[in-house]
Amino acid sequence: MRSAGFLSERQRRTAWLGFLLAALQAPIAAKVIDDASWLFAVVVAMVVATVIVADDAMRRRPRPVE
Repeated sequence: MRSAGFLSERQRRTAWLGFLLAALQAPIAAKVIDDASWLFAVVVAMVVATVIVADDAMRRRPRPVE
């Protein structure tokens, strides 16, 4: 059994959904909006991706030997 990360399964699915929505919204907004406000969606997607990667790293750690 793998050790649990700091996100629950529901939070993990929500984080993936948020990442995908922000990653898909950024290029669409870049074509529609003339200013650079679409970069905010890129930053949000990167932050959420960082959280997902950190949770993956914590889940893959070996369990401490007791």
